[in-house]
Amino acid sequence: MPSTIEKVHQEFKDAGLAVVPISIEEGRRKVTGWAPSKSLTMPLLLDPDGDATVAYRVTATPTVFLIGRNGKLVAKALGTKAWTSEQGRALLKHLLK
Repeated sequence: MPSTIEKVHQEFKDAGLAVVPISIEEGRRKVTGWAPSKSLTMPLLLDPDGDATVAYRVTATPTVFLIGRNGKLVAKALGTKAWTSEQGRALLKHLLK
């Protein structure tokens, strides 16, 4: 999953897509040791107490929230998805228009 979201981040960041992964229930030390090994260049938020999990009603990981430029939820996806596939890229390009 980290390599997929990094690819999405790299491909679409200049088009206005912000990819913001949230590490839930992991401490700073563990995440800061892990993230560089995955060559992540996007910001990574920490939620060590799981507050985001509760607030956003996350029931599976990964959970992806697609939020429009107006700040409203466009879609929610549970589990791993093929974001870098032809269909996944087409969807993201469509949403960025």
